[in-house]
Amino acid sequence: MLTLFLIVFIDLVGFGLIIPLLPFYAEHFQASPMVVGFVMAVYSLAQFIAAPFWGRTSDRIGRRPVLLVTLAGGAVSYVMLGFADSLWLLIGARVLGGFMAGNISTAFAYVADITTPENRAKGMGTVGAAFGLGFIAGPAIGGILAGPDPLNADFLTPSLVAAGLSLTALIMAFMLLKESLPEDVRQKLADTPPKKRSEQFRAALAKPNVGLLIGLSFLATFVFAGMETTFAMWSERKFHWGPQQNGYLFAYVGLLVALIQGGLVGRLVRRFGEANLIVQGAVALAIGMLLIPFSDGLPMLLIAMAIVAYGFGIITPSMNSLISLQVGPGEQGGVMGVTRSATTMARVLGPAWAGTMFMVLGKDWPYFGGAIIMVVVVYLGIRAARSTARD
Repeated sequence: MLTLFLIVFIDLVGFGLIIPLLPFYAEHFQASPMVVGFVMAVYSLAQFIAAPFWGRTSDRIGRRPVLLVTLAGGAVSYVMLGFADSLWLLIGARVLGGFMAGNISTAFAYVADITTPENRAKGMGTVGAAFGLGFIAGPAIGGILAGPDPLNADFLTPSLVAAGLSLTALIMAFMLLKESLPEDVRQKLADTPPKKRSEQFRAALAKPNVGLLIGLSFLATFVFAGMETTFAMWSERKFHWGPQQNGYLFAYVGLLVALIQGGLVGRLVRRFGEANLIVQGAVALAIGMLLIPFSDGLPMLLIAMAIVAYGFGIITPSMNSLISLQVGPGEQGGVMGVTRSATTMARVLGPAWAGTMFMVLGKDWPYFGGAIIMVVVVYLGIRAARSTARD
């Protein structure tokens, strides 16, 4: 488990390195805010398409080969990114990177293979912590490497460092990671035809309350992803910030989310319950999004982003927990897979929507629009709370 933790952590640091750079990189090639949103969205779209493919492939040939191939492919995508000399090559690098990032489902399947039902949640939490810690460290390091000047940012060095980290994870996986799926189980899984994703969606959405909760999860992620996409462009126009300042801020938000999810959510759930926390998180996210455009200095902006981090930090685990409570033990995997697919699609549509709002209506409108959407989530969350309480 420690080996997988380190591999995922190192790989996610590499992924996080790129986050503060991408909007500036795309604008370097004269991309409009709408196109920047598309550049951010194609990664998640490729990940959405690739996840079932890598999952089925890992069932047939094992988890280890899939992890090795995708880590190598991720390293190639970062090298392509660093040497991109056109917008199309930049987009191509992100598509390849997203396709390789579809291995997330394989990493969690590896955990399921090596844990018992009693300690599976702990194992999933360990890998989830690696994701969170990698995402906290990555943006700060990427911002430092790229520099504070948005007009003269260094795009090559962070990309090559990210590639080096992926290669390090690849070497560790090759040397230390053993196959987790026995040959007989692989054969059995290979002989079992997988359900189509559309069938899984219909089955999950037909269950009482589950469809509404998955919809709320989609909307919350949609709004947060739109903020992530447009914030670097907004801060450049508002404060003349470059990748370095944005890297620090994304690390700040990531750290707050990790602290909230790791140390606060459990106590809040025991006190308020999941349904009430969903409403509370939606209110906080709406307030935080609304405050961003009115932040005229760093202190106010830090407060606004802390409220955003609190809202998203409590709404996501509360939503997943409440969804899992609506279905039986034999349906958990399928329903959570559908939920994951829905939030991944939100990371496709949210950036595209936010970039369009930024270009057509102005830099503040992704946040005003996000606040309005979260007000709708508050209303629907109250209905969900009443419905689950009756059940």
